[in-house]
Amino acid sequence: MKTKQLKSFLLCLALIAGHCGFGAQIELKPDDKPAFDDPPAGFDKKRDGIPHGTLEMIEYDSKTVGTTRKMNVYTPPGYSKDKKYPVLYLLHGIGGDETEWQRFAHPDILLDNLIADGKAVPMIIVMPNGRAQKNDRAEGNVFAAAPAFAAFEQDLLKDVIPAIESRYSVQADREHRALAGLSMGGGQSLNFGLAHLDIFAWVGGFSSAPNTKPPAQLVPDPTAAARQLKLLWLSCGNKDGLIRISQGMHAYLKENNVPHVWHVDGNGHDATHWRNNLWLFSQRIFK
Repeated sequence: MKTKQLKSFLLCLALIAGHCGFGAQIELKPDDKPAFDDPPAGFDKKRDGIPHGTLEMIEYDSKTVGTTRKMNVYTPPGYSKDKKYPVLYLLHGIGGDETEWQRFAHPDILLDNLIADGKAVPMIIVMPNGRAQKNDRAEGNVFAAAPAFAAFEQDLLKDVIPAIESRYSVQADREHRALAGLSMGGGQSLNFGLAHLDIFAWVGGFSSAPNTKPPAQLVPDPTAAARQLKLLWLSCGNKDGLIRISQGMHAYLKENNVPHVWHVDGNGHDATHWRNNLWLFSQRIFK
């Protein structure tokens, strides 16, 4: 990891540690174990001799925020207007922005490799800025921007998704939209995705942060959620001081018979966990 990326990552961890109880005691429960093996060595390395997709930074007009904003968009190898593609909306953490996933995980490389191996459906990945305010940079006291992360729900629904669906050739229905994120973005994904199952059928929270709403508020009607969800993915590392957030969600879903994946690996609140879970999650959506 380059110096600038490392500083950004360490800042994110320090802020979480100081403000969100990252250092809280970890109490592992019997269910807190891996659901899948870790990815194989080299899964995140760019490979020669396979088709590659395209990564581009685009701008869109946000009526919600009242300004022009940016998002990073991956289109798969062979992208063509003659085909229609599903879309994964991928959200960052509190110390990040629209470039964070690219710094930590290189989703374009992961998906190029998975698509080449026939393990993932060719899809578009949209990485927006989840801080819905005019100055959306991760600077100063990033926790002061917490309301902007909640406000992003409207930006996502009213501005981001329409911009993508007007610019790219997509399958514009709930069965072909997924929402996932890391840390603060994991909380956003659970909050927004589960509140709008008419829009998203695939939802993933990777080490979701304390912005995550209480389970009973997220899933007030377990029977309806079980019927509508194609996949609900919860993951966390067993060294992550925020694991209690995801543990509580898993316990509620299990008690109320809502099918979901609960994957606890050996990592902390870190890029390895997020990268690995993106690799695992992206193979299981849109199928």
